[in-house]
Amino acid sequence: MFNLNDNELLEYIKEDVAYFDLTTYLQDSSDKQAKMEIFTREDIVVSCSEEASRIAELIGCRVDFMIPSKEKRKAGETILSFSGEYEKVHQAWRSSQVILEYSCKIATAAYEMKQQIREANRHCELLTTRKTFPLSKKFCIKSVMMGGAMPHRLGLSETILLFPHHRAVYQDDESFYRAIGDFKRRAPEKKIVVESEDFEDAAALMQHGADVIQMDKAGPELLEKVVSYKNQNFPNVKILAAGGINKNNVKEVASTGVDGIVTSGVYGCGMANIGTRIEIV
Repeated sequence: MFNLNDNELLEYIKEDVAYFDLTTYLQDSSDKQAKMEIFTREDIVVSCSEEASRIAELIGCRVDFMIPSKEKRKAGETILSFSGEYEKVHQAWRSSQVILEYSCKIATAAYEMKQQIREANRHCELLTTRKTFPLSKKFCIKSVMMGGAMPHRLGLSETILLFPHHRAVYQDDESFYRAIGDFKRRAPEKKIVVESEDFEDAAALMQHGADVIQMDKAGPELLEKVVSYKNQNFPNVKILAAGGINKNNVKEVASTGVDGIVTSGVYGCGMANIGTRIEIV
């Protein structure tokens, strides 16, 4: 697993502590030592605890305890604790806490969706889109992976995914279908993924060599029909379901037999309920 590097974390720290902490400076308490404990008030999957602890270290604190990413923790349990000079502990406080609040919530949401998928379809994977928070892709990707999901696309240079907008340069669908063979010839080691919205189009795409069909905003009946056609005629083709899928409907979608579920829902799940305690030592 990857971690955010020190340069990335230092830029994050600078957003909050550009010069010094004016509040603690006025207290004239630099001679005091303190300990900060970050704990969860809800059941979570831990994510980015390595980054949260490294933030504390970069500011000048000592990490006393840390739960690694991907571990599960119950409400009331400690995730991270660090100690050091009173002013430095305060400087590390919010930056460490907030990165855990966002990342643990994303990881937990991904884990909960993955569990629902597993109950309905052991062969279906949870895949997350590239619609991450701007300037935070690495952070979001690590968090979803800690929850058991896989990135659907890391960027435009990685995979081939043709949306309806890409068909605009063709005279009609038939012209587009014929072009699929050329795509496969020019990128022989890549899968050709095409988004579709109806059965007839999905079937035609399979017939013309598309490797993966991504069904957008399709209901369960349509998904079942496409999956059945695929199983009978093109068993090596993969079917993905995308569009409006979240924890409220993911199990129903998984039960249709699709190979993967594409979602952006985990990125907008809010923040984990995480608290802190400080002690002067």
